Amino acid sequence: MTIQEKFIALRTLFIKEILRFARIWVQTIVPSVVTVALYFTIFGKLIGSQLNDVKGHTYMDFIIPGMIMMSMITNSYANVVSSFYSSKFQKHIEEMLVSPMPNYIIIWGYVSGGVARGLTVGIAVTITATFFSDLQFQNIGLLMIVALLTCILFSLAGFINAIFANSFDDISLIPTFVLTPLTYLGGIFYSIDMLPDLWRSVSFANPILYMVDTFRASMIGVNDIKIYISLAIIIAFVVALYTTAIVLLNRGTGIRS
Repeated sequence: MTIQEKFIALRTLFIKEILRFARIWVQTIVPSVVTVALYFTIFGKLIGSQLNDVKGHTYMDFIIPGMIMMSMITNSYANVVSSFYSSKFQKHIEEMLVSPMPNYIIIWGYVSGGVARGLTVGIAVTITATFFSDLQFQNIGLLMIVALLTCILFSLAGFINAIFANSFDDISLIPTFVLTPLTYLGGIFYSIDMLPDLWRSVSFANPILYMVDTFRASMIGVNDIKIYISLAIIIAFVVALYTTAIVLLNRGTGIRS
């Protein structure tokens, strides 16, 4: 395929993925906004108003970056895992595999859709947050980089989950038993400085901690981990997951009988 043909293939997959979640926006975008609004009301306003400031910021301001990040993580992951598994289940993934389209175009086509949904929900949640707090943006460039890398990372993770999934039940196992615990234990609702030494050390094994911490630094200027370390770890995970995804797809894992 020529470069132009590859671009057309990538654009086609991207548009398909955009239309897929945009057509049912009431199911793909609105629920996250409603859920986060409830978190802001209950944890930020009702409970947070009774708590002391965290690192010089109100509890509401402290948790907003983490809540935005959580919505992007869950939506970018969910979009790709459901879309790619549906392609397997409906047997039209074979049409792409037998076409001259390279496997990496297939991966980035699905990942771009996950990134689009993650960022769309992230923007919607950010707008919702303006009704609860006067948002701060200390470093817009860093914010955009972290948001993009995070959405790419979890879109790739969703792609890998879909490759191994053999039923619709399988695509919910990882989000339920892995993604949700890691997200809630990723420093969204607390600073790791509040933890005992043992649990603080354990927290450093959680990749979501680095994303939330860096995203918080970009918004309110508060972080527990050096930014360059967090970015290096996030990029390393992206490279590792992409390498895994392309190897699995080249082998036909979960696709070829």
